Amino acid sequence: MDEGLPPLEVAGRLDRLRVAVAGHADAIVISDLMSIRWCTGFTGSNALLVITNEDSTLITDGRYRVQAPDELAAARSNTMVEIAIQPIEAAARALGSVEIVALEADVLTWSEQRSWMKETDVELVPTQGLVRELRAVKDDAELARIERAAAIVDAALADREDLLVVGTTEREMAHALEQSMRARGATGPAYETIVAGGPNGALPHARPTDRPFSDGELVVIDAGSVVEGYRSDMTRTFVIGAAGDEACRIREIVTEAQAAGVAAVGPGVEAREIDQVCRSVIADAGYGDAFSHGTGHGVGLDIHELPAVHARSTAILQPGHVITVEPGIYIPALGGCRVEDLLVVTESGCRPLTNSPKLTQSPKPSR
Repeated sequence: MDEGLPPLEVAGRLDRLRVAVAGHADAIVISDLMSIRWCTGFTGSNALLVITNEDSTLITDGRYRVQAPDELAAARSNTMVEIAIQPIEAAARALGSVEIVALEADVLTWSEQRSWMKETDVELVPTQGLVRELRAVKDDAELARIERAAAIVDAALADREDLLVVGTTEREMAHALEQSMRARGATGPAYETIVAGGPNGALPHARPTDRPFSDGELVVIDAGSVVEGYRSDMTRTFVIGAAGDEACRIREIVTEAQAAGVAAVGPGVEAREIDQVCRSVIADAGYGDAFSHGTGHGVGLDIHELPAVHARSTAILQPGHVITVEPGIYIPALGGCRVEDLLVVTESGCRPLTNSPKLTQSPKPSR
C-alpha cells in the first residue's frame, strides 16, 4: 500500500450485505471478482465467496494458497479461505444447512447456473446488483485512491501537452500518456486510452491510430489510471492550432453543457436530471441528435459502476457516489468534442476529482 493512502479495510461490509440479502435468501454466493475484492480484499482471477448469516468463505484454487490469506489479512477480513478443485462442491459444503441461496443473476452464465442446479439441493433465487449498490457509495480510503488516480492523469496530461501539435499521431500521444501515468505511480491505464483527432473524434470510443494531428482540428483525449485497483476517468478536447468556427462553437456548447451538469450534481438528485440538464443545453443549441450516449456513470473498482447517469436512470445520488459528467457532440467528417469530469457527491453538492483545464488550445501549431 502507498504510505500516503489510508488503509483499505473491509470490516463491516459483509454485515451490510447480509442486511441487503435478508429479504431475498438465507445466504448469497458472490462470483463477480470485483465484488469479491470489495468484500474481502482478494485480487485473484478465480474465486467464489460464500456468505451466510454466521460466516463467510472464499473459495479459490492452489495458485492463491499464499496470496489469498495474506490479502484478506491485510484488508482485516475474517473470511475463511478454502482451496478447492471443484468450487461449486466446496461452496455447497460452506453453505451447510442453508436452504435458500441467492446467486448473482447478472453475473452467472447459463452453464454456471445449470451447474448450481445440478450440484446442490438448495433453493436458488436470483438477485441483481445487491453488492454493486453497496459498492457505489465509497468510503474515505476508496475516495483517496480514486482521487490519487485522477490526479495522476491530470499530471500526465500536463507532462505531455508538448505533443499536442501537428504531426503527433494518436498512438504516440496515447502511449506517452500511459507512460507518464505509470511513471507517476499508476498501475496502468484504467481502460484503453482514447486519443481521437479530426474525424476520428466523431467516434465516442475511438481507438488510437497512426493518424497524425492536423492544424485546425479537435483532439479528444479520454484517459484514466488505476491506483490499488481503483480507477479514474476524464476527457478533455483540445484544439490544434486555430480551429474553424463550427469546431470552436461545439466545444463551447459542450463545455457549457458539462458545467451545467456538474452544477446539478448533489445529494438527493435524480441521476436522470443531470442527463436532462446537459442534453437540454446541447439540444437548445441545435445539436441534440449529435449527443449519442448517456451523460455519465459511476466509477470505482470497475470503470463503469452504479449509479448510471442517463435518461432512464432511477438512481438517487448519495454522498460518497463517484460519477462522471461527460456530454459530447459528434459530427461525422468534422469530428467530436467531449468534456468529462469525475466528481464525488458530498453532503452539500459535489467536489471535482479531476482538475485539468478546459477549453485548452495547443501551445504551438507544430513540432
